[in-house]
Amino acid sequence: MLHHEFVKTAKKAGSRLAWVDCSTDKRMSYEQMLIASLILAEKLKRFDKERIGILLPTSAGCALSVIAALMSDRTPVMINYSTGAARNTVTAQNRCGFSTVVTSKTLLEKIDCPFVQGMVFLEDLIAAITPADKLIAVGKAKLPTSLLLPLLGSADEQDDAVLLFTSGSEREPRIVQLSHRNIKSNIAAFSKLVNLTRGDVILSMLPFFHVFGLTINLWTPLLIGMRAVSYANPLDYRNICTIIRDERPTIMAGTPAFLAGYLKKSEPGDFASMRLVVSGADRCPETLREGFLHKHGITIIEGYGATETSPVISANPPEQNRPGSVGKPIDGVTVKIENYETGRECAAGEIGRILVKGDLVMKGYLDDIEETSMHIRGGWYDTGDLGYLDADGFLWISGRLRRFVKIGGEMISLVRVEHELEKLLPDGVVCCVIDLPDQKKGARIVATLTDSIDEKHVLKELAKHLPQIALPKEFIVLPEMPKMGSGKIDFRGVTQLVAAMHAEKK
Repeated sequence: MLHHEFVKTAKKAGSRLAWVDCSTDKRMSYEQMLIASLILAEKLKRFDKERIGILLPTSAGCALSVIAALMSDRTPVMINYSTGAARNTVTAQNRCGFSTVVTSKTLLEKIDCPFVQGMVFLEDLIAAITPADKLIAVGKAKLPTSLLLPLLGSADEQDDAVLLFTSGSEREPRIVQLSHRNIKSNIAAFSKLVNLTRGDVILSMLPFFHVFGLTINLWTPLLIGMRAVSYANPLDYRNICTIIRDERPTIMAGTPAFLAGYLKKSEPGDFASMRLVVSGADRCPETLREGFLHKHGITIIEGYGATETSPVISANPPEQNRPGSVGKPIDGVTVKIENYETGRECAAGEIGRILVKGDLVMKGYLDDIEETSMHIRGGWYDTGDLGYLDADGFLWISGRLRRFVKIGGEMISLVRVEHELEKLLPDGVVCCVIDLPDQKKGARIVATLTDSIDEKHVLKELAKHLPQIALPKEFIVLPEMPKMGSGKIDFRGVTQLVAAMHAEKK
């Protein structure tokens, strides 16, 4: 179990520094984190018995709450606080069948979120800790591991380790059940690929309600015995760069949107301690790769994954990086490319559906047998993405199947249009290419941008690389592009916003 593995690591690591919380200026050793999680676990036993919500920013407090929930035999349900926190809380309570949500007064004030029935404040739980609570926890922490582990929650690796909501960038969010086995296998394989050791220090700034943050930024360092350096706001680009310079992490994983912000606000030398920067959750633009290499001498390693796969499916080995690809499947993971019309397995270089098999594949979608059976067939998880494996086994992503549109009988990749458009945009301008219904051709392509451009020039240049039917028929400026909590552009939100704008014009 994840929490059992943490206990084993903590007892071996002892006084070694485990967590540096740069939001609260709190530093905790492994021994302190073990004692704190044991105390908090007892406090959580007063509440819901099966599941408990967690609405907390990236912090030591959130990490301890997740560990404590499992120690108290409760499954943590991670709630997105970045947009609509109150609505997301109620939705999670209703859909997952629990009432208690561990949150923070400071967070609610900062995001202007009203109190929701069932919320319990971490500050109050900490204030209620007595000297007796501390003595009991210290006593437990000193027990031999063989005696301590049976006191701490589930012992079945197939049990739920967490419930996570999918991003909802293309459709209504689903609730993913990830087991201890799912996450543990992913950590072991990813760590082997990038040669993680307990001497590494990881920058933890990704939200833990996102699987990328939960697995890589929370559980990976705690199971390996590394030090985590956390900061609650990944959008505070300048401050993140200062933290990197001062705390000297060796590893950073982030989304392209966040990494682009750090690149822009950083100075040469800020990232001198970094040996590895991993980009995931969205396609890494070539300009971002070039920017990190030119400014910091760092080669970004791109990977690929999904909430349903815990998340890492593939990544570029540092010593075999192939820019543009998302690397090779990690140990224990099999990737198959299937023709999206015939279902036959594709040959090398042939584009088809990306299917994945291995211990990383989720248990299923909570209380949704139909959706689960549609996405997992014979043990293979259908990612919904299209791509191909080259002759050397590297995986290349062509785009989401949902982001292909049929125009004039041809399948057009909106991701490819975005890719070509990005090459022509001025620095700082972000794009999202969508499709809208068209009475004559069925659909038409629309390019949304965060600033105006020379449309005639851009179309002329795009025509050199794209067929006429793939060229945007309209350019719309959206200074504030809708985004997910991970920094990823909210494709569904952009489409709905543009559709509403057109409806108003009519």
